[in-house]
Amino acid sequence: MNIISLLKSLPGSVAQGLLWGVLAIGVYITYKVLDYSDMTVDGSMATGAAVCVMLVTGGMNVYLALVIATLAGMAAGLITSLIHTVLGIPAILSGILTQIGLYSINMRILGKSNQAISVDKYDLIVSLRHIPAAIIVGAVFCLAIIAILYWFFGTEVGQSIRATGNNPNMARAQGINTDFNKVLGLMLSNGLVGLAGALYAQYQGSADVNMGRGAIVIGLAAIIMSEVIFGKLFNNFALKLFAVVLGSILYFAIIALVLQLGMSTTDLKLFSAIVVALFLAVPYLKAKFHPNAHKGGKENA
Repeated sequence: MNIISLLKSLPGSVAQGLLWGVLAIGVYITYKVLDYSDMTVDGSMATGAAVCVMLVTGGMNVYLALVIATLAGMAAGLITSLIHTVLGIPAILSGILTQIGLYSINMRILGKSNQAISVDKYDLIVSLRHIPAAIIVGAVFCLAIIAILYWFFGTEVGQSIRATGNNPNMARAQGINTDFNKVLGLMLSNGLVGLAGALYAQYQGSADVNMGRGAIVIGLAAIIMSEVIFGKLFNNFALKLFAVVLGSILYFAIIALVLQLGMSTTDLKLFSAIVVALFLAVPYLKAKFHPNAHKGGKENA
């Protein structure tokens, strides 16, 4: 392993981790707050990227293109939520159906399987050629999103979404419209995913119809790693969201490490799945092999 090459690759890993951290926060809303297994992510990320790239290449201001890409992601979340709440299709299947449909929609938006966008020709917010600037932009977006979500989930509407995820039956008994909260939560989540796709498309210089494939695994990896590593340190909601971003950065740092060790890029999906499985297993294995410590922790709590 070349230590110098690894150190040189770390700033790029941080930049990617911050941009994907926006997606991870979106996944956190459905997976942890709403307790909803949403597979729309793999499609809505590519939708946000496709919309942003096509609008910018068409002459639109890049910031306005980001807003519209976010709205496109929200539209994808709306479709999934309506399939689930109106048609009664299970959560995971509703996301898969939307994800499959989005493939064709994304192809229509792009006109082909991929579309390049150059920082030399367009005034982009982030670019792979300017990693220090990309780190700053990614950090600003993550911090702003965390601050907004911290405020939002402290409001009555935000609290009702959290109540829906914690105990939907009790929430309904309190007069909360859980279906509406699922719709709102999925729209918010996939809006952030669409925004992440738009930012990442600018960073890598292209939008691809398959760029979101496996995105849910990366989002889950960031969340699970953040919980296992930082779970006992960060109890505040805002700090939990911040930990998710740190988990995303750590994930890409690990990817850079294994690439330096000689792993083929074609094996990264397998590696991601193994990482998620291992971190998901940690709480169970701790409880199984250290039952007294787990019990003591509960009593102390």
